[in-house]
Amino acid sequence: MKPNPVHRLPVALELAVRRLKLVAREASERTVESLGLAALASAGTQQRDGLLGAQFELNRKSAMFALTFNEAFDERLLRELAAGSAVQETAEPAAPTRWDSLSLVDDSEVEAQISADRMVMDIAHGCEWELRELDGYVSALLSDAGAPMERNPLRPDIMAHAMIRGIAAVSERAEIRSVLSAEISRSLAALLPAAYAAVVADLRNAGVQPLGLAVRSRHSPMGGADSRHDTASMESTSGDRALSGHGRHSQGGADDGAGAQGGHGPATHPDALAGHGGTPIGQVDPALMSLMRRLTQVEPGDGGGQGGLAFPGSRASADASGFGSGAIAPPPNLIRAHRDELRQASRGTLDHMVIDVIGFLFDQILADPKVPPQLARQIARLQLPVLRAALGDPNFFASRRHPVRRFVNRIASLGAAFEDFDSEQARGFLTKVRELIQEVVEGDFDQIETYEQKLAALVAFTAEQASREVQAQGDAAALLSEKEDQLRLRQLYAQQLEGDLRDVAAPAFLRDFISQVWSQVLLRAAEQGGTGGALAQRLRRAGSELFLSVQPKATPAHRKVFLAGLPKLIQELNEGMNLIGWPEADRRTFFGQLMPAHAEALKSTAVRQLDVNLMARKVEGALERPLPSEAEVKAATAVLPVLTDEVVVPSFSADEARRVGLVEASAVDWDGKVDIEVGTDVEPEGADAKPAAPGLPALGEPPDPVEGVALVNNVQLGFAYRMHLGGEWQKVRLSHVSPGRTFFIFTHGARHTQAVSLTQRMLVRLAEAGRLRTFESGYLIDRATARARRQLAALSPSS
Repeated sequence: MKPNPVHRLPVALELAVRRLKLVAREASERTVESLGLAALASAGTQQRDGLLGAQFELNRKSAMFALTFNEAFDERLLRELAAGSAVQETAEPAAPTRWDSLSLVDDSEVEAQISADRMVMDIAHGCEWELRELDGYVSALLSDAGAPMERNPLRPDIMAHAMIRGIAAVSERAEIRSVLSAEISRSLAALLPAAYAAVVADLRNAGVQPLGLAVRSRHSPMGGADSRHDTASMESTSGDRALSGHGRHSQGGADDGAGAQGGHGPATHPDALAGHGGTPIGQVDPALMSLMRRLTQVEPGDGGGQGGLAFPGSRASADASGFGSGAIAPPPNLIRAHRDELRQASRGTLDHMVIDVIGFLFDQILADPKVPPQLARQIARLQLPVLRAALGDPNFFASRRHPVRRFVNRIASLGAAFEDFDSEQARGFLTKVRELIQEVVEGDFDQIETYEQKLAALVAFTAEQASREVQAQGDAAALLSEKEDQLRLRQLYAQQLEGDLRDVAAPAFLRDFISQVWSQVLLRAAEQGGTGGALAQRLRRAGSELFLSVQPKATPAHRKVFLAGLPKLIQELNEGMNLIGWPEADRRTFFGQLMPAHAEALKSTAVRQLDVNLMARKVEGALERPLPSEAEVKAATAVLPVLTDEVVVPSFSADEARRVGLVEASAVDWDGKVDIEVGTDVEPEGADAKPAAPGLPALGEPPDPVEGVALVNNVQLGFAYRMHLGGEWQKVRLSHVSPGRTFFIFTHGARHTQAVSLTQRMLVRLAEAGRLRTFESGYLIDRATARARRQLAALSPSS
């Protein structure tokens, strides 16, 4: 039976498609700008003419480009969905191809395919990680919609083919297409990683659960005896494979030995996945894997590291609370304690080096002063899983975004934010961490999906815990959410006015004033007296009169009427500006531009009255347009940019500011001393380019910022930061971020928790002034690697 085709995408996937279409439009706009800059920098006349010609064509036909791209993208998307549904038709054998059904492919189609493949190579390299995360979410959505997919229909090659179609609609000249293809590739490559990451975040916030990998059997399409055999194929599935600790021991090295070749490369044989239900973290020697599985059952605090392979009952010991610093013994380093057994079970000098490096690494991790002892005991249970990841995957050393590194780092960073582990919140966090680590060491800790799932669970728990903490402080989050909705309404209304007035013949500063400033005036007037109130109607007429005031005055009568009504117009403009508290400096700038425009209007007479009347009709229609409804604001939230450029800072009454703990610029002594003693974990510039040990790969990514403006875009929920408030440095914990990242709530204090709320603009100011810094000088593994590198360098070659 044929599967039902998917006639409508899931809502979350439709939003993702819309976001990618917006990215394509933004890429074309960036390309227009970059072509102009490239033309200015070009040395040859012929090259400059080619760049300017491409810029002219793309700018002139940008609407045609966007329309063609959207149509081609939708067409390719539907084709992918149809192909995914057709894959299920395995009952009927394919009919033999007839000779008369064959046809030649046009040269233009071949060239378009080649151009698209070239573009895919340019844009896909920078978003591999984001695509890997996106695949699981999209597969889950399409599986729920009845169209199981083996390939992500939002992948870059679909974008590239649609881009080539759009470029073809811009120009028929091959040289123009070549220039546009190269420039758009660069623009798209810079935008796609963030776009895919935003799509993943949207899907995650929408409650979509990504699917893992499993193996399903599919009958061979060949007839005869071959049809009795099955072929392995990968399919997404939502069920987690539950394996007990003893079950894993019985399989031991057999599972990891399947397809092993003694190297560190990733597993590629399908059989390697049959016993795991996920993606192995490379391959290790079977005997070594069996030993590590047994060692994971040794509880770090129970003395199992004295050289013997004792099994003290890890589950019972792991369930011990361990709260209270006095009852916690320093956890031993199992890798160092069992170093000889691990080296004997492994093969090759590189494996021996990795064992020693990870041993040194955990020496530093377990002794890190910023890791509470209660948390160090739990992290110690990850020694063998981390060693397994380092032995099987060189990316553990090369990438800060490796799931195993991120899981360990996130546990340490979240734990460092608690002032007292006797508090209820800290106990709940420690219990959750203990449960997650127990699931890792007893489950498939050699699967990459295990760490991704546990990391996602930890992030979700942190968000839930932070939400409860903010609610306990009062209605701060609800009040800030209401203020952000007001800002979004203001932004959406400004965008609507900007679009309606784009083609009106008026100075650019005036169109910007009406859309960005006068839109706020109209919203405030509607709040006070309703959209049909006398105040709102009068201010709408003032906006229309403002446009008419800069139009040429054709006759003396028109000039007389204008001069007679100018004082009233200025009075109404000032009334509207006072209504929203527009700054005096901005007013002077605006009137400084308006007066020359009025003088020019009195001089010019070349205008038809019909054109003025049509313009006035259009302006009145834009200003009388109904305000966006609450439903429209909610629906447009996914496509509106982050609220960082609002004209007016949200207004808070004195009571509201007190309730949310709002910090204003006047409350900060900007001239005060903000020096702080930096820890010894900071490495000199360029140290990250060095490997942890000779023969191992160096980190290929820059570290996350610890201070400055870049830190604002990198703050993490539940992390600890140092903030200079009240004349002193305070340790604060980020407890709430509004959906539009307009407001941030930090909490501080051990017993009497206090809330500190900041607008995005205030947070930027603190970061620029050096008054906001991370509590940690770097993530835990980065700090430990720095100290281990120094320790290894201090050792003599013989030792």
